[in-house]
Amino acid sequence: MGSFWKKIADGMKKTRAVFTANLQQVFQRGGALDEAFYEELEEVLLTADVGVETTQALLERMKALARERGVSEAAEARELMRAAAAEVLARASAAGPRAAAASTNAAAGAGAAAAATNAAAAAEPRVILVVGVNGVGKTTSIGKLAWRQTRQGLKTLVVAADTYRAAALEQLAVWAERAGADLIRSQSGADAAAVAYDGVRAAMSRGAQVVIVDTAGRLQTNRNLMAELTKIHRVLGKALPGAPHEVLLVLDATVGQNALSQVASFREAAAVDGILLAKLDGSARGGVILAIADRLGTPVRYVGLGEGIEDLADFDADDFARALLEPLGAGGE
Repeated sequence: MGSFWKKIADGMKKTRAVFTANLQQVFQRGGALDEAFYEELEEVLLTADVGVETTQALLERMKALARERGVSEAAEARELMRAAAAEVLARASAAGPRAAAASTNAAAGAGAAAAATNAAAAAEPRVILVVGVNGVGKTTSIGKLAWRQTRQGLKTLVVAADTYRAAALEQLAVWAERAGADLIRSQSGADAAAVAYDGVRAAMSRGAQVVIVDTAGRLQTNRNLMAELTKIHRVLGKALPGAPHEVLLVLDATVGQNALSQVASFREAAAVDGILLAKLDGSARGGVILAIADRLGTPVRYVGLGEGIEDLADFDADDFARALLEPLGAGGE
């Protein structure tokens, strides 16, 4: 198995310790692939925050695949579920807003590299807007994103448009320096949209190839703050037509089903293109990715697998489904 699969499997140890162990018991119990089996499997999926609707969709797809492939034994059901889960995840990647081209590249194993090449060839920078609620690991995730760009030789500029907390500015400055990226910041309390605008214009004058715009963490239920996010999104388009070219929502993997309302609200306010799932290494609720993909059709683009600056991986539907369902002890564990 490839190194990417191993990294995902290692980063999902908590999810695998709970979810995969329970699945293993279901798959290994033997017997027929009957309703009793599916009821037991349903219980495991629900405890992993897959959600009622998505669980039912997965079970129905498994039943269809079992009929197509002539599978009748519970011991053979693992591959059916892996295929069903991978279909849900891949479908979201293909259908997400502005995600079709990116998912095609990712399927070829070249998503990030192709995006970097396009940015390098362009006369204007690629602008990435990063959003999320408080405490999800947004600052750390931006540092990791910036590091990925600079490692590819791209001149990267980080814009500190979270002007509410002085501490946030300082933390972002530390991460930008570690990543080797330039930083545009203003004083605490400055208008966030104005800072975002000035940052993109500065990036254009400096010849930056990638711009990552930070925003303040905000609860999705706060209408005023969500309206401000919409304003930032609009102002970026005035600074550079077509910007932002990608909007990433950082989600905390430990929140489970609460992530669904966050995705829906942020997508309405800022046209979210994809998800960066942070803290996956600390969660036993990795199954929520399936619910997000199935119910909202929003693709996961990256997964955070640790605290280090290198601990960010491109999301791959097949590899994630395999890591979620492979027997414990597989892949060198």
